[in-house]
Amino acid sequence: MLPSHRLFPLLFKLIVFAVLSLIVNPRAQAADPGLPFSSSAAASDQKPGSMLVYNVYTSSAANFNSHNSRVALTNSSDSITAYIHLFFVEGATCSVADSFVCLTPNQTTTFLASDIDPGITGYLIMLAVDQQGCPVRHNFLLGDVYVKFPTGHVGNLAAEAFAAQYNVFAGCNASSSTATIYFDAPGTPDSYNPVPRTVAADNIPDRSSNNDTLLILNRIGGNLAVGIGGIGAIAGLLYDDGENAFSFTFNVGSCQFRGSLSNNFPRTAPRFDVIIPAGHSGWMKLYADNAAIGLLGATINSNASINATANAFNGAHNLHHLTSNNSGNGAVSLTIPVVPPSC
Repeated sequence: MLPSHRLFPLLFKLIVFAVLSLIVNPRAQAADPGLPFSSSAAASDQKPGSMLVYNVYTSSAANFNSHNSRVALTNSSDSITAYIHLFFVEGATCSVADSFVCLTPNQTTTFLASDIDPGITGYLIMLAVDQQGCPVRHNFLLGDVYVKFPTGHVGNLAAEAFAAQYNVFAGCNASSSTATIYFDAPGTPDSYNPVPRTVAADNIPDRSSNNDTLLILNRIGGNLAVGIGGIGAIAGLLYDDGENAFSFTFNVGSCQFRGSLSNNFPRTAPRFDVIIPAGHSGWMKLYADNAAIGLLGATINSNASINATANAFNGAHNLHHLTSNNSGNGAVSLTIPVVPPSC
């Protein structure tokens, strides 16, 4: 054991170091077992973040039982309250409605789309902000959405998380009316993880077995204060299970695309049912021609034979991220209105 004249100075230094650590990084907290994900780790639906994207939500204006979405949100921080700005993006017109949710440490909440934004189908962006409404680093948000369409497309999709890569957001203060975040490499001011440029849907089943696969694409980037623009030109490749690729293109005027994979879409030569015939499967990758547009999305499969056939399955998953749109200089950005939280 150290003598007291050496022990007390050592304890004093340790206490000072701990206090300084909290001052330098006020959002530090006692860690759970293991190492936390680095803020530079790629955007994913398997990590916490300061911004979440729910790839689809939907509800009827009347028949809530068969057409609705249950949105879940969790603040995984042990010590910090989260102020979250919600942006409901209507998929066809790209108009935006907003709201707020505030969560105490370790709090979780759920709500129905029919209670908040009934009769709308689109996607949802949630961003951690401070009490002034400016973006803030709070890489502790988790979420998911369970959706059910009247067409039988039903499934659970985890929210895609983007971590803030700054310590203090520089481009916003009490007098700001808007703030812009950037999806770029670490070191870029006010940056979050890069957004995907190329996305992929794996293991697309054949339609001959009563599968109906709904493809959803969302534009990430634009101005939430005035409404997000369209995705624009999309290029893609559809692969059969023999490694053969068939190219296609299409144009999306809105910020969200939703369409069932069939002989009518995507327009390939030969058609979808020839490329993926009965008993076979394929996969697809897509990217936006415009480098200033990031893509996220999901697929939801519905099979009418779910209760009658052993190999019939329903389900949903987010599109895989193949490449990031990290072209530097803040090529992909998202502008938000700055409004103090109302909770």
